[in-house]
Amino acid sequence: MAKEKIIVLYGGDSSEREVSLESGKYIFQALKNLGHETHLIDYPKNFSIEELVQEDFVFIALHGKDGESGELQSVLEQKGISYSGSDSEACKNTWNKNTLKKILRKNNIPTPKWLAITSLYNFHNNLEDSIFDPLRPFNEIFLKPAEDGSSIDVFKLSSTKDLKKAITDSLDPRRQFIFEESIDFKELTVPILNGKCLPPVEIITTESFYNFNAKYVNEDTQLNNLVMSDEKKDELEQICLKTFEVIGGKGWLRVDLMQDSNLNFYVLEVNTVPGMTSHSLFPKSAQSIGLSFNEVVQKIIDD
Repeated sequence: MAKEKIIVLYGGDSSEREVSLESGKYIFQALKNLGHETHLIDYPKNFSIEELVQEDFVFIALHGKDGESGELQSVLEQKGISYSGSDSEACKNTWNKNTLKKILRKNNIPTPKWLAITSLYNFHNNLEDSIFDPLRPFNEIFLKPAEDGSSIDVFKLSSTKDLKKAITDSLDPRRQFIFEESIDFKELTVPILNGKCLPPVEIITTESFYNFNAKYVNEDTQLNNLVMSDEKKDELEQICLKTFEVIGGKGWLRVDLMQDSNLNFYVLEVNTVPGMTSHSLFPKSAQSIGLSFNEVVQKIIDD
């Protein structure tokens, strides 16, 4: 039975706006295919919370701060409006990578070593400086904004030259960043839909890592079903489901991980509003077990 009205919020003002516009269009079309009355709204410029009524359902297709920081979810909760995905608390637990990694460490969930800094603006340390001692030994490390997605402002560093270039090239060096241990072997992701893991996807790219080009531009990026033993599959699912539990996840989300050469898994981050474009990992995983895009969207609503 169709909902009274499903509002798809997409766009936003974050660096992930273009990706969100694509996700929103695909979700909107799926809802139409499913027979729902649906409206596509560019957030926040065409959106007014006062126009919503409690019979409405909001499908959040906003990536980045607009849809994953918990701020929008908190407003909808106060208004009594139902919406897709995790609640405001879970989003707050995952949006900031430093916050998430502290929760993971507290709950004995493996995550790469990291170092948080308040800003890159006045940061000019050499990679040999003692500040990096907590990350040693390393040949390469990652520099990531504490709050962003789609690999925006993510840099792989192996020298002082790389660090200086990253500071210069960063879209916003004044925000919080983390330096993170680089684990090179397999990059993978596990979507979770209504409390169950979908098949893990291994990401193979010709880029140095799964960056913005690999995600949304290159046509040679491979998204393959991860082949592993039943024992390792069970281990991976338990790590992801425990992550889902400790952050308070609901509905759907995606856990991104690395696997090292000793086959150990490490949680990198959690996406509470995964991409739903033609290049996206979540629908790719669902498709491998016969779930169409339309069916995934319906299951998200049903939850």
